[in-house]
Amino acid sequence: LSPGAKMGCFTFIKVMMILFNLAIFLGGGTLLGVGIWVKVDGESFLNIFGALSASVLQVVNVAYLLIVIGAILLVIGFLGCYGAQKESKCLLMMFFSVVLIIFIVEVAAAVVALVFTGLAETLLTGLVTPLLKDKYGADPTFTHIWNLTMSEVHCCGLNNYTDFDDSYYYKKHNSYPLQCCGGTQYLSFWGMLCPGSWGIAISCHPHPRGCLLQGCFPQILEEIRTNAGVAGGVAAGIAALEIAAMAVAMYLYCRLDEK
Repeated sequence: LSPGAKMGCFTFIKVMMILFNLAIFLGGGTLLGVGIWVKVDGESFLNIFGALSASVLQVVNVAYLLIVIGAILLVIGFLGCYGAQKESKCLLMMFFSVVLIIFIVEVAAAVVALVFTGLAETLLTGLVTPLLKDKYGADPTFTHIWNLTMSEVHCCGLNNYTDFDDSYYYKKHNSYPLQCCGGTQYLSFWGMLCPGSWGIAISCHPHPRGCLLQGCFPQILEEIRTNAGVAGGVAAGIAALEIAAMAVAMYLYCRLDEK
């Protein structure tokens, strides 16, 4: 190619790099803002997006997840956009390094998830179950999220109703959440089931009729397996974008030596 064509190609790739990373920067800022919103005023967020609440993300702290992802995208977007604009080899190399580290972590996480699925399930259970015992009934936002999850998914606790044994909620009410009885309440002193629609049912007790539902974890795993193909496609797309971003950053880095 002629020097003019090479310069035109360099300029085009540089502009695309700036625009692409500007979009990443703005997206990261948006996620960061939403994460802070969820953390500061989670109740209003749930009221607006309550219909989307029956998802896997409800078993983790969405606010911190959004804040971390948003902050990472902000850093990546800034390094890529500003580095390309200023034609800074230092910033471009930092951009390349950060994306490479993220790519390696993602690949490692995927390998671990595939090879050590059972271990990951055990670790998740060991992490979430203590949170249920300590925070359910004590933290309004956490309680509301789990109430929505159990109502929408028709489940009780992470594994089953025993997750609430010796919990803050059980010690306070001497009973299990109403969702654990599928919308009915068992009043042990009456020996009968009382529909929650009566407005007096806020909890339930285990009983021989076996109305206590299974835990949410098996159903969440089934949902993950059902959508594994979509998740895999998205992950592959993200990996391809990361590889392309690293290639473009390295191209600009090397071309700066020729200018």
